[in-house]
Amino acid sequence: MALTVPPPRSSPDTGPDSLGPDSLGPGPTALARWYERKLGWATEGRAPVRLLTGIRFDVLELPAEAGRALLRRPVRTGPVLLSGDRMGLLVAPGGADELPGLLDWLEWGPVAPDLTALGAGGRITAPSLRGGAGSPGAAVWLRPPEPRLAPGPALPALAGFGSSGGDAPDLVRLVDAAATECHRVRLSRARAGLWNGSTSDQPLAFS
Repeated sequence: MALTVPPPRSSPDTGPDSLGPDSLGPGPTALARWYERKLGWATEGRAPVRLLTGIRFDVLELPAEAGRALLRRPVRTGPVLLSGDRMGLLVAPGGADELPGLLDWLEWGPVAPDLTALGAGGRITAPSLRGGAGSPGAAVWLRPPEPRLAPGPALPALAGFGSSGGDAPDLVRLVDAAATECHRVRLSRARAGLWNGSTSDQPLAFS
């Protein structure tokens, strides 16, 4: 079943077109400017634009198949992106460092090796703000980040996680649900004779 990518939310003041009618033209400069000005997210590079992790957010990575199942569960998430065969769940900074300990505490340990994280020093491709625009396999938002609706002392570290409440998802619940779906996918592949002990899914990170 094809996964429908919802268009980013927009408004006269906060949507992707708010930098001007041609703000998201063919060049990458406007895309980087939108992330920097509207969300305060650090960017790097010109083509492709990359978002730096470990500053405003960390990213939990898992196979797209497991991620799709996760999104059907009643678990609150922040922004979610899809890049090829990997899905990225944005969490508050520091989440990547907590992941190994949480997996052990939740008794998942090595059972869910496909659930990884990017923190300080990581980089991911910046998804387009034009829905499914771009080449096949290009990074896209499934649940886009939300710019702050009003200026003020909103928590800058959590910018993009939603204007109502402004808080990141509960990391323990999210990790437990993600590990569960990764394990289910692993078992399903094993039953189908497709699992050989390593994943073919490619990471979101740039080396």
